[in-house]
Amino acid sequence: MAVASKKIPAPDLVPVRRALLSVSDKTGLVEFAKALQELGVTLISTGGSAKAIAAAGITVTDVSDVTGFPEIMDGRVKTLHPAVHGGLLAVRDDPEHVEAMHAHGIEGIDLVVVNLYPFEEVRFSGGDYPSIVENIDIGGPAMVRASAKNHAYVAIVTDPGDYAAVLNALEMNTGSLSLDFRKKLAAKAFARTAAYDAAISGWFAEALDIEQPAWRAFGGKLEAVMRYGENPHQSAGFYINGDKRPGVATARQLQGKQLSYNNINDTDAAFELVGEFDPEASAAVAIIKHANPCGVGEAATLKEAYAKALACDPVSAFGGIVATNRTLDAEAAEDIVKTFTEVIIAPDATQEAQAIIAAKKNLRLLVTGGLPDPRTPGHVVKSVAGGLLVQSRDIAVVDGLELKVVTKRAPTEQELADLKFAFRVAKHVKSNAIVYVRDGATVGVGAGQMSRVDSSRIAARKALDAAEAAGHSEPLTKGSVVASDAFFPFADGLISAIEAGATAVIQPGGSMRDDEVIAAADAHGIAMVFTGVRHFRH
Repeated sequence: MAVASKKIPAPDLVPVRRALLSVSDKTGLVEFAKALQELGVTLISTGGSAKAIAAAGITVTDVSDVTGFPEIMDGRVKTLHPAVHGGLLAVRDDPEHVEAMHAHGIEGIDLVVVNLYPFEEVRFSGGDYPSIVENIDIGGPAMVRASAKNHAYVAIVTDPGDYAAVLNALEMNTGSLSLDFRKKLAAKAFARTAAYDAAISGWFAEALDIEQPAWRAFGGKLEAVMRYGENPHQSAGFYINGDKRPGVATARQLQGKQLSYNNINDTDAAFELVGEFDPEASAAVAIIKHANPCGVGEAATLKEAYAKALACDPVSAFGGIVATNRTLDAEAAEDIVKTFTEVIIAPDATQEAQAIIAAKKNLRLLVTGGLPDPRTPGHVVKSVAGGLLVQSRDIAVVDGLELKVVTKRAPTEQELADLKFAFRVAKHVKSNAIVYVRDGATVGVGAGQMSRVDSSRIAARKALDAAEAAGHSEPLTKGSVVASDAFFPFADGLISAIEAGATAVIQPGGSMRDDEVIAAADAHGIAMVFTGVRHFRH
C-alpha cells in the first residue's frame, strides 16, 4: 500500500549546521572536515573516520555520544539508531515530526558523508567468502537511502570527488545548499546503492551457482562520457563494474585522444580474440574493423604476426584496431604505424615502441598488464524492448574440445593446427561466420551474412582481392583450411569452400544432413572435423 504524502513543500536553501561523516574511503576526509568546521558546521563521526578527524585536531563528536549506545559487534551496529535515522528522516516543516524530535531528544542532521565498504574491490580481488560477506555494508546504505529520500532537508555525499563541489556550493550560498543541488546528490546516492546491491546480488548468484536468479541487476560507475554513441545523434557513457578482467575497461591509456563508443566496442572485441592465443606458444595479432576481425596472424614475432594479419585484408585494416598477445615491441610498432590505425591494445609496450607510436599523436595506445582468459566465466548482456537478455560468456576453447574426424581422410598435422586457429577466430566473427586459414594466418573472413554460402563466397572473394593487391597469381584460400561457426545445413556451403581451395574443414556438426555434407567432403577428398560446439555470435 502506497504511503500518502502530506504535500509539504521543500525549502530551497537549507543551512548546514550539523554533518555526519562515516566513510570507508578516507581520501580527502580530513581536509573536507576541516573546511566544514571552518564554516561553523558541527561534526559527528564514527569509528576510524572519527579517529582520523580527531587526530588532525578537528573537533568531532563520536556517534556513540549521540545515540547513547556504544558501537557493538565489531562495528556492525553503530548508526542503526533512532537518534541517527530520526535526524535524517525528519520532515523539519511537519509539526508532528518536530514534536517527535523534541520528545525523543533528536537533532536534525543536514549533511551526510558516506561511502561504502569496498565490497566490489574485495570481491574482484579474490577475497574468500567470509571476507566478502564482512564487506557488505549495512549501516552505510541505510544512511545513504534515508538521507537521499529526505533530500528536501538533507544533503547526501557518497563520492569524495564531490567534496569540492559541496564546499563551493556552501560558500556561494552562505552555508546553505540548494534544493536542486540536494536533488542531484540524492540521485547519485540512489544510483550508488543500486550498483552496490547489484554487485552483491550478482556475487551471490555466482557463489551459489544460480545461473538464472529470479531478479537480475547490473550496475557500474561512470568512467567516461562519450562524445557520442555509435552515431553522432546518440549519447553514450562508459561504465565500469570493478571486474579486473584485463581489457579496455582496466587498461591504461598511454597516449592518444579520447576513446569513442565504437573504439571501446571494437577494442574489446580485438583483445578478447588475441586472448585465445597463448603468448608462451606464439605471438598473435588481430586487426578488427566494426567488431569483426579483418585479419589475424600467428608467428614467432609480433612483426611477422602483424604482417600475416594485414595481408588478409589490407583495405579493411585502414582505420582498424590492432591487438597483440605479447608486449608490443619496436619492430612491430614500426610496421603498425605505417597503416592508419585507431587503437593499439597490448599487455604492455616497450619504451621504444611507445616512442614510435608517440609520433602519431591521435593514435590511442592501451596497455592492460595481462590477457583475458577465454575460459573465465562471466556474463554477456543485451537490451531488448522491455527487458534484458543475459547469457553466460562463451568459454568453450578449441583446445579443450574433443575433435572428431568424420571423413575418410584425417587432417594432416599442419591442417589440424590451422583448423584450430580458424575455429578460435570464428568464435569472434559475427554469424554466419566462415574463416579461411593457411599457415597460421587468416586469408579470408566472411562475417554476418544471412546465408552461410554467402559468407563463404564473400570470404573467398576478399581473399582473391587481397591476393591481387599483393601480386599473387591465385588466392591464398588455395590449400587453406576453413572453419564454420555453426554446422553446414546443406552441402552447398561446403562446396563453396572447396571451390575456393579449402582442403580441410572444422565445424560443429549436428545438422540433419550431416551425412550429405560428409559425403560431399569425401567425394572431394578433403578432411572434416566436428567440434560438437557452436560459436554463434550475434
